Amino acid sequence: MLSPVAHAARVARAHARGLRAYLAGRAPTDTVRVAYGIDVPEPDEPAVGGIVKLQHLIQEFPDTPHGFNVLYLVSSRLPDGAVALADWARRRGARVVINQNGAAYPAWYGKGWERVNQPMAALLMRADHVFYQSEFCRASANRWIGPTQGDIGILYNAVDTERFVPARRPERQRPLMLLLGGSQDQWYRFDSAVRALATLVRSGVDAALIVTGRLGWKPAADARVEADRLLSELGIAERVELVGTYTQQEAPAIFNRADIVLHTKYNDPCPTAVIEALSCGRPVVYSNSGGLPELVGTDAGIGVGTEHTWDRDVPPDPVALAEAVSRVHAQLPAYAVAARRRAVERFDVRQWITRHRQVFQGLLA
Repeated sequence: MLSPVAHAARVARAHARGLRAYLAGRAPTDTVRVAYGIDVPEPDEPAVGGIVKLQHLIQEFPDTPHGFNVLYLVSSRLPDGAVALADWARRRGARVVINQNGAAYPAWYGKGWERVNQPMAALLMRADHVFYQSEFCRASANRWIGPTQGDIGILYNAVDTERFVPARRPERQRPLMLLLGGSQDQWYRFDSAVRALATLVRSGVDAALIVTGRLGWKPAADARVEADRLLSELGIAERVELVGTYTQQEAPAIFNRADIVLHTKYNDPCPTAVIEALSCGRPVVYSNSGGLPELVGTDAGIGVGTEHTWDRDVPPDPVALAEAVSRVHAQLPAYAVAARRRAVERFDVRQWITRHRQVFQGLLA
């Protein structure tokens, strides 16, 4: 947590950036010019979470830090002094658009969740338009953050369905390959997945698991020791591959190594990794919570039932995960076709960019 002095210094720098943009003068409204408030990694650089979508958007609307007429902020990757930037943007006549991805609440953040939500509450009151990433995002923001004065809409995260395409697995005898995608910042996500694998193996299924991303529930070295200990205790160490972080260029090949994707995070608002899996024709077995039911639906995977609460994370039951994997595996071709179709129809990045263009131009008209 930042000290008051460090926080004040960051806000002061944000004010300075905003002032420089203000002094650049009012931006013309004949062309959409977008500022993002942060440095967006190039597509060949590793990126996770909210930053991935900006790697798409910035190709269509390049970052214009000073001569912008739209300030576009993603709630999960806000710049320092985001409220100050929004105030300066409004002073110079620019529009403020927020991409809202959930909210801090007791189970997810613990003590201090109110403080985390304060800047987001202020931004929602300043926004000209808010894209909620799912109905779950809107519901959680309404409950834990507060209302917005601007226009609103639901716009799920997106995937380039021309890059994330299904690749046929070789027709040879091989294990059923599972993938735990994203980053593993909570122990229960990893624990539930590997215990589900162990359950499948004990039942006679020849299965293996790929785990992506950082092991982030402890410092990296300690987390790896804890992970290796569990794999050894379960007798499945040789069946689990930890591949670490990856770039967007590497992502399709990773998804295509799998038959079925596991997503064990509780109340995940709108995970891009799940949408990318669907685009690769990989069905998803998931915790039936958060925004996942909206993304996967009833034909592209199976949700494992769970208690719904804001007070604590509820890990998915490993036995139930294993049973769902077996059900999907029994009808894998049908689930794979449905997954790909769902991604193309609902989550293609070209539709996503078109919707942004419509909103940006409408705000500037």
